[in-house]
Amino acid sequence: MRSFFKYVLATITGIVVSTLLLFFIVVGIIGSMVNSVGSGKEAITPNNAVLYINLDHVITEKTEPNPFEDLDMPGFSGAKSLGLNDILARIEAAKADQNIKGIYLNVSGANVGFPTAKAIREAIIDFKSSGKFVVSFADVMTQKSYYINAAADEIYLNPQGTLDFRGLATSVMFFKEALDKLGVDVQILKVGTYKSAVEPFMMNAMSEANKEQVNSYLGSINKTFLTDISNSRNISTDSLQYIADQYLIRDPEDAKKYGFVNDLFYKDQVLDLLRKKLDLAEGKEVPYVSLVDYKNKTNAGAAGASRIAVLYAYGDIVDGEGSDGQIGGDYFSRELRALRTDDKVKAVVLRVNSPGGSALASESIWREVELTKKVKPVIVSMGDYAASGGYYIAAAADSIFADPTTITGSIGVFGMIPNFKNLFNDKLGIHFDAVKTAKFADMDVDMDRALTEEEKTILQTGVNKIYQVFMKRVADGRKLSLAAVDSLGQGRVWTGEQALKLGLVDKLAGLDEAVEAAASKAKLTDYRVSEYPRTKEPFANLLSSSKDKIKLWFLEDELGAYVNYLKEIKKITSQTGVQARIPYRVEIY
Repeated sequence: MRSFFKYVLATITGIVVSTLLLFFIVVGIIGSMVNSVGSGKEAITPNNAVLYINLDHVITEKTEPNPFEDLDMPGFSGAKSLGLNDILARIEAAKADQNIKGIYLNVSGANVGFPTAKAIREAIIDFKSSGKFVVSFADVMTQKSYYINAAADEIYLNPQGTLDFRGLATSVMFFKEALDKLGVDVQILKVGTYKSAVEPFMMNAMSEANKEQVNSYLGSINKTFLTDISNSRNISTDSLQYIADQYLIRDPEDAKKYGFVNDLFYKDQVLDLLRKKLDLAEGKEVPYVSLVDYKNKTNAGAAGASRIAVLYAYGDIVDGEGSDGQIGGDYFSRELRALRTDDKVKAVVLRVNSPGGSALASESIWREVELTKKVKPVIVSMGDYAASGGYYIAAAADSIFADPTTITGSIGVFGMIPNFKNLFNDKLGIHFDAVKTAKFADMDVDMDRALTEEEKTILQTGVNKIYQVFMKRVADGRKLSLAAVDSLGQGRVWTGEQALKLGLVDKLAGLDEAVEAAASKAKLTDYRVSEYPRTKEPFANLLSSSKDKIKLWFLEDELGAYVNYLKEIKKITSQTGVQARIPYRVEIY
């Protein structure tokens, strides 16, 4: 009895302590939000200052509100992050800000795709056209961070630091042998010689067709990579390729010798350089404002004017509503319907950064794009990815703009049905038995048996039909024959540069050019640019957040870029229905 009361008391004490702890955390969150929202304070930009750009955070297409970012409590880092939209807008605003005299780039790592990196590069180059300086310094520079840093007027590297430059590479993780050991057989249904999304589950290495397409698009990206660096550093592309082939930059001195950096400086020397550029006395603090705190933006246009809506569609395409960082078929269809019926919105720019996903959700969004195009202009601007389902939702637009390094195409579909018979029966001793009222009642539901040949034929016919519909959407949107689309399709991945030559995109240009094209097609000279979906207030975002999203916030805080691998595993395990998805996460390093 004594032991019973002891455990009861311990339980009650634990509940009370946990409740109090949760109460104080919630109060802290609400207090932080009230202070943040209520004060309306923005970081004050000092006179004669530099804009400090670090980029050591996850960069999405559009800034996502994080209710924990202003929270100053133990266990919460309060790290801030910006989307590409705000990064570009703030650099553009700094160009005209009389208090900002230059940019101090301190980019060591850049967990972004090449189109995002290129957009930031071009914003920096445009900033320089104002006559203001850009100085870059880092202890370590990866290839992508150097690609961004190379846009600076002057680049400095720590004398004991590193600069990585040895060519681009990408790799794929294969699970076939592991699945065999576990006793799991993944039954594949697909259309497309190059639709290699399923290869990791049925092979232990790339097929020849997959190697062919990877070599092709990686070579295209490398061409842009080298050309842009060549233009910035006045080193020929042939020389850059030779330096990479021979791995000639192994030490900081090599980076200086081959013209990759201006000199080898420690940070105090860089600060002295900035003081000289700002005409500051020796030892005086360098005034600066960080990009994440700099709230100035360019004027979006006159209030009440005609609008051009920029609708951001980024992440996996999923059925239903989806969440932040996903393209929910129902949610985005509703957003497009609202924009179509809004008389103030004269044109829509659909900003797509997606590797694809649910074929059914892609079809639903395609339908709304098609209907919207009949009422007002629809222009697509492609980001890092607009592949498979991402291309599906873009196909009906009036015009498609892409970056030269955008990963696109991948016109193909697939389905996967796991068979756990050997795992359950032989390894775990678990058995199932079913009763059914019709022959196919348990088809693709009972996972402890293989599909029969008849069932495979039925399911493959369904996949083939979806591919035919996908091809027709592309053929109608791009004014190509079905045979031509099939020759470009088969699941093959292309870069934006390659897609332009093939007629899959209309122009190589960024989001600003897409907005200008939408204005021109809508015959607008005076307009306001509005971003959609509308950003939620942090507190409202917290209340609407699922348990999984809150866990993800904490994981991103702890794991940084490595959280992407956890996202990929979760993505694979949650897939349902036929998928129009890029082969795998394309990580180029």
